[in-house]
Amino acid sequence: MQRAPVRLAFAGTPAFALPCFTACRNAPGTQLVGVWTQPDRPAGRGRALATSPIKQAALAAGVAVFQPESLKTRAAQAQLAALAPDLLLVVAYGLILPRGVLAIPRHGCWNVHASLLPRWRGAAPIQRALLAGDTQTGVCLMQMEADLDTGPVLLTRRTPIIAEDTGGSLHDRLAALGGEVLGIGLARLLAGTLPAAQTQATAGVSYAHKLDKAEAVLDFSKPAIELQRQVRAFDPWPVAAAEIAGERVRVWRAQALPASTATAGTAPGGMLGATRAGIDLATAAGVLRVTELQRAGARRISAADYLNARPELRARR
Repeated sequence: MQRAPVRLAFAGTPAFALPCFTACRNAPGTQLVGVWTQPDRPAGRGRALATSPIKQAALAAGVAVFQPESLKTRAAQAQLAALAPDLLLVVAYGLILPRGVLAIPRHGCWNVHASLLPRWRGAAPIQRALLAGDTQTGVCLMQMEADLDTGPVLLTRRTPIIAEDTGGSLHDRLAALGGEVLGIGLARLLAGTLPAAQTQATAGVSYAHKLDKAEAVLDFSKPAIELQRQVRAFDPWPVAAAEIAGERVRVWRAQALPASTATAGTAPGGMLGATRAGIDLATAAGVLRVTELQRAGARRISAADYLNARPELRARR
């Protein structure tokens, strides 16, 4: 006798969740019965309503889409319960799941989280790992509880953080790992070989608070290595910002260099040199060399192109 497919519901919103959505659709022995995503929001300069990447993918796949403002209402919970999901998969959804929702699926709710829990629970684990100078990160497949990212972990995948990583590159790599770990978890659930969930350690807990645009402004009273991490973490959003010789610019790439005798007596943020290799700025400890930047209303350019537009900076070095 053929076994009935495991009924899956999926809740996610941004592009990070797309590999996991694909894993749900492709998992043998399952049926994706519905997708929950954030309501359409105004976006862009015209403030037109924009659909989430997950909504776009679900509609293209012919899967029913639900967009409640909250899952706390009886109506929203009844909508989910009516589809009788065996498992709810949550990936960067953006809404809190109340206890009533967690109790609906037979197998509960799983979450794919972009950190090595219990480190970096919360909204911005990718950027916080970069800002802290972490040397590795990963994704966890977690059985959800009512509290924020505290549930026991089913599966983990790790990846090193390399010197070239930005918020964008790490986002894409972890999104792909999330799809892989979810696919493995679903296969093991169907095979009856899912490992026992491991309770998170009580030591090493840290919180990845939501990003604020104000954090992107470079403070040159900090060491150069911290500013370099900011530039990497805030690429592609909200993008680091600084003032260079009186002009506010966005900083896309920068390198921390050791201090030299040339830095003595230069106030933090002061320009130490300007060559085709980059624009060197004094910091509390070391030098920040800006190599790629963006003027207001213009495109990203190299430091060499920027200096072509501001030849007076070369004369001042």
